[in-house]
Formats: sequence, C-alpha cells, structure tokens
Amino acid sequence: MTSAPHLGGQPIIELRGVSRAFGSSVAVRAVDLFVWPKEFLVILGESGSGKTTLLKMINRLQPPDSGEVLIHGQSTSTVVEHELRRRIGYVFQRVGLFPHMTVAENIAVTPRLLGWEEATIRARVGELLALVNLPAEMGSRLPAALSGGQRQRVGVARALAARPAIMLMDEPFGALDPVTRDTLGSEYRLLHERMGLGTVMVTHDVLEALLLADRLVVMRDGAIVASGTPHEMMNERSEPEVRKLMDMPRRQMNRVAAMLDDARAP
Repeated sequence: MTSAPHLGGQPIIELRGVSRAFGSSVAVRAVDLFVWPKEFLVILGESGSGKTTLLKMINRLQPPDSGEVLIHGQSTSTVVEHELRRRIGYVFQRVGLFPHMTVAENIAVTPRLLGWEEATIRARVGELLALVNLPAEMGSRLPAALSGGQRQRVGVARALAARPAIMLMDEPFGALDPVTRDTLGSEYRLLHERMGLGTVMVTHDVLEALLLADRLVVMRDGAIVASGTPHEMMNERSEPEVRKLMDMPRRQMNRVAAMLDDARAP
C-alpha cells in the first residue's frame, strides 16, 4: 500500500517494495510507504505484525532482503551504515544509555564522533537538557541515578544531538508509568513540531497513536492493511483489523463517560 501524495514536498523516507524474512518466517512483505517532511507517522499493530522490523529497515539495522529504502531520495544501500545512522535519531524503549558515562557524555556521543568542537558540544548539551526539561546540573549524573522518565528524556536528547531531520522511535514510552508516558508523549510531539522533524514511531498503544500521529499505518502479518489520519481511522473504516483496533479506545472512552455520568448523578 502506498500513501497518497502530500502537500509537504518530496518524501524524506521512501520504502519501495521492501521485504524481510528471518529463516522461513516473513516479517515484512513487499511494503511501500512514504514519509513526508514534518510528518508524525505512527506504525500500529499487534506484536509480531512486523512494525519494528519495518522501522529498523529505515536505518539499516535490518537491511531489506528485497526492495529499496531511500532517505531524502538517496538509497540507503549506497551509504555507509554508521554514517547513515548518525543522520537519523533513534529512540527505543530501554533507552540504552552508556552506564559508565554521565548524562552529558551520553548526549555528546554522536557530536564527538562527528568531530564537533568541544565548546559547540557543551553548548549543544546544555541546549538539549533544557529542551527535554532536565536541569543543567543533571548533566554530571550517571544514568543509574535517574528515574525511568529522566533516562528516556536523556535518550531523546541524545537522539537529537546531531540535529537529525528524521527521528525513529520504537515503543519509546512503553516502559513508563501512565502519567510519565502521557507527559513525555505530549512533550515530544511539541518538540517534533518545534524542530520540524519527520518522526516515525512504532507502538501497540492505540490511544497513544491516535493522540500523537498525523497519520497512522496499521500492520498485520508483515503487510500494511490501512493508512490514514486518526480521524479517518476512527470513522468510516471497513477493514476488520482497523475496526478491531479502533473499537478499543472507543470502548474505553464510553466506560469513562459512563463513570462520569454516574458521578454527576444525584
């Protein structure tokens, strides 16, 4: 399934007929997908649907067995893998901060690899700590001294350090408590808009997807079965997979509304 033309110009990410298998198990099946400048795209699906494998093919953590991935019109097969990944921010659920490095050193990893001057790196670290709402003094702490939410903020800051135009996020808030998860999701959405990023996020949380996305892609058995805006997904969708997913937040909202009505009753 190929997404429709978009007013934002040429796509920043193109997946053309990409497939990936692990032995006899096919994870992704001939997927076509475009991502547009400044778009927040969420890939939604149940466990085993292929969404994480699809995400990892964008920065060649999982190279496709067939098909082609292009970033800003250039095939990723023509770019040295570590150079490609330095241009694309990546945030995942378990963060993966280096435990022996301070927060500031973790954020500075990619700028140092790119050869930035130390004064520029220090300024960027300070800018990013403020951007993700962490106090400057936290830069001297080790990851073990941080809460889960703070570590995830550092993970976002590290991913943004080299000023990428593209951010990939794999269940970035899934291990957090509901309040922290909601807060960080809302804060990242604002960062996405403020910085003009193209974001691709994987989640199995339907409500999170509806609240954050400009466009949703639903996967099943390695294929895209639906694509549309949150409004389109919630209304007038005939695909059984989409109806099944969208019925869940609708049921939750109805239960909450019923409880509120009960609470207001005399």
